[in-house]
Amino acid sequence: MAKELTARAEDYSQWYTDLVVKAQLADYSSVRGCMVIRPRGYAIWEKMQRTLDAMFKETGHENAYFPLFIPKSYLSREADHVEGFAKECAVVTHYRLKTSPEGGVVVDEGAKLEEELIVRPTSETIIWNTYKGWIQSYRDLPLLINQWANVVRWEMRTRLFLRTAEFLWQEGHTAHATREEAVAEAQKMVGVYAKFAREWMAVPVIVGVKSETERFAGAVDTYCIEALMQDGKALQAGTSHFLGQNFAKAFDVKYADVNGKLEYVWATSWGVSSRLIGALIMTHSDDNGLVLPPRLASVHVVIVPIYKTEEERAQIRACAEGLLEQLRAEGLVAKFDDRDNLKPGFKFAEHEMHGIPLRVAIGPRDLANGTVELARRDTLEKRSEALEGLAKRIPALLEQMQQDMYNRALGFLESNIRRVDTYEEFKQVLDEKGGFVSAHWDGTPETEALIKEETKATIRCVPLDSTPEEGVCIRTGKPSHQRVLFARAY
Repeated sequence: MAKELTARAEDYSQWYTDLVVKAQLADYSSVRGCMVIRPRGYAIWEKMQRTLDAMFKETGHENAYFPLFIPKSYLSREADHVEGFAKECAVVTHYRLKTSPEGGVVVDEGAKLEEELIVRPTSETIIWNTYKGWIQSYRDLPLLINQWANVVRWEMRTRLFLRTAEFLWQEGHTAHATREEAVAEAQKMVGVYAKFAREWMAVPVIVGVKSETERFAGAVDTYCIEALMQDGKALQAGTSHFLGQNFAKAFDVKYADVNGKLEYVWATSWGVSSRLIGALIMTHSDDNGLVLPPRLASVHVVIVPIYKTEEERAQIRACAEGLLEQLRAEGLVAKFDDRDNLKPGFKFAEHEMHGIPLRVAIGPRDLANGTVELARRDTLEKRSEALEGLAKRIPALLEQMQQDMYNRALGFLESNIRRVDTYEEFKQVLDEKGGFVSAHWDGTPETEALIKEETKATIRCVPLDSTPEEGVCIRTGKPSHQRVLFARAY
């Protein structure tokens, strides 16, 4: 197989793009800035979606769907929100086309909308306009709604899965009677994201709160999970926002409390997107292709026959079909790759590129010995295994692989968090090693912007488990009461 990925050490960015395309996860679209998610990539998203959806429902949330189009005036009601998204909005101005005398179609200038419509960049405004009609009393609260949808943010510089003009996501939007309930909700949901990343994606993450500059437009606080990719750059993998009463006031959403007094409700929103697939790729994959944690793999085991004669082929097929039945009885997805026009070596390389966790090779000698060759995708380790009872042992092996992948990624993360106390050391670590840099900052947006301008590093978060520590800002020398995590990021 002509896999020919660019080596990570040579050009990490090109390696990533090569892998996404050659592992058949996504393709570039004819629409600028958009992508086509191929079946192999969409299968990963479907597993993510099913798992997260179950986690949301376990915490009391229900799914709904809201319009793709948002009246322009809605975005104007919350000043910080509109300022944060104005430069990324796609705008619909007309509702009809007409044929042109020269052929083809043109915009019908007589079909101009009275009010322009914004293609959904996020749904706070349309949802809070709707909630006004749904919430009257404290008995209507809390309102816990999630939406699975696509959004459009007009990005000029795009990269498959990580940053595209249109992408898939979920967005939770909740309403509460008290500030305390809303804060607890925002923190709970960032905890759900962290659990999913760690236990399903095998991606260790740091849970924290964003600085004022980096928080979501219109939020009071933004909680986040931050992951570290193999090239030492950070990736924001999910966010959960405490919105205070900003949107309730903008859309006049009030409830009558137990005494009949009208109060504004308190709000949250939270979301993760198909960028999680990019995080998965860049955390685990190698120069041979995709490496998938077994819990998110759409195929767990592939069986490859090795034979010279049709008689050998028939004998191996009979053995493989028995093994397939046993594996499926264990709840696993397994396939038999009996394509007769491809050599085993080509198949091995192809399945490595596609990230199938376990490969079983069966040849005539294996049949005679009652064994198979078992290959792990994560370590590329190959060993001989007894065929008897193999299907019963494989689930435990897949769980071990899941844990091993997490442990390797956790070791990488922990070894790439470095404490620094001077600006020179700060810049040196960023340039020579990358990763997260734990440093003191004076708490001002001006200093944060200056550091970003000079080093391209941003404050990723203030970790929730961090403790106060007196020090001085690395850039200004002013007093600081806590370290924050800086990194260069996607």
